[in-house]
Amino acid sequence: MTATTGTTARTAPAAAETTRERAVRFLLAGMRLALGWVFLWAFLDKLFGLGLATEGKNAWINGGSPTKGFLAFGVAGPFEGFYYGIAGAAWADWLFMIGLAAIGTALLLGIGVRVAAVAGGLLLVMMWTAVLPPENNPFMDDHLIYAAVLAVLALVNAGDTWGLGRTWARLPIVERSAWLR
Repeated sequence: MTATTGTTARTAPAAAETTRERAVRFLLAGMRLALGWVFLWAFLDKLFGLGLATEGKNAWINGGSPTKGFLAFGVAGPFEGFYYGIAGAAWADWLFMIGLAAIGTALLLGIGVRVAAVAGGLLLVMMWTAVLPPENNPFMDDHLIYAAVLAVLALVNAGDTWGLGRTWARLPIVERSAWLR
């Protein structure tokens, strides 16, 4: 309760959004869209072999494996054996590709951002563990930064700005299970 009005902070009328708050909201929405595109682009490049990270001959639609190349030849560190063991496995390819597509789509649309943040964070931490220690720093690299950004996006409902988050939040199943937001 506030001393002067006798009302709680929850029942007091909300103040108008400040310019700073609006700027932060738009910045976070832009970060959500950018990260969504990072995930969706990785999916599209590996699916079609668009020639940037994946050559056409290695595209998934041409029989290539989205996990084999890197996990068989690019991993290092204490988890090398684990990642080498799953390199090119059909289940790993499917999980990886479904994850990239679902995380990217959810972030771009602004729906299920909390679920996408958890799944994306897990995927990014796994990618970080695939090459330990990181190349340019004894501990930190971009995968961990992206994972932290995903957590922030989920905590602030970043899907509500420039996304379908508010509409998604009104669905009965999402109202009953807030973790789906």
